[in-house]
Amino acid sequence: MHAIRCLTLLLALIAPAAFAEGQYQVEMMLVRQNSVPAITSQFAPEDWSAGAPRLDKGAERPLALEDEATRLQATADYTVLLHKAWQQPVGDGPSRIALGTGEEQFGHFPIEGNLSITPGRFIAVEANFWVNKLDGNGSVVQSEQFKQSNSNMKGGQLTFLDGGHLALLLKVTPPGTPKMPVMDPEMMEQ
Repeated sequence: MHAIRCLTLLLALIAPAAFAEGQYQVEMMLVRQNSVPAITSQFAPEDWSAGAPRLDKGAERPLALEDEATRLQATADYTVLLHKAWQQPVGDGPSRIALGTGEEQFGHFPIEGNLSITPGRFIAVEANFWVNKLDGNGSVVQSEQFKQSNSNMKGGQLTFLDGGHLALLLKVTPPGTPKMPVMDPEMMEQ
């Protein structure tokens, strides 16, 4: 009986690591909170990707949070700057991906940055993004930086990371996470 308890405990400790590896579904929205004054930062560095590989077009997925984006854009309080969904391979350690949107000029995008995901009991994320103003020659003349981390995200749950005037809505779903049931709108009105 004691051996069964020890085996059960051992399996419980090993199981999270076994389920942590695979293709994570990631969807994020970088938003500007219009009611908070913008804070400019140092210019985005030349190595804004921090050595991470750029998001491959083949890894991009259809957006699932379009209703949330529409609700945000319907108010004057928020502006959605970047909305992307993709699959990201995650192993035992951190997995970092670089994202850029808009026309690339001399290695910089109007919006660029990187996102790191680390599996565990909870998902740890580190986000570092810049919203750049580029001049006619493609040089960065102004940047706003969003830099936040969260080490206790739950898989498949939408999380809000507040960075002041910039914020991130992020949903990271590990492989094998059960889908949340969709509530019937008529049932919600009762």
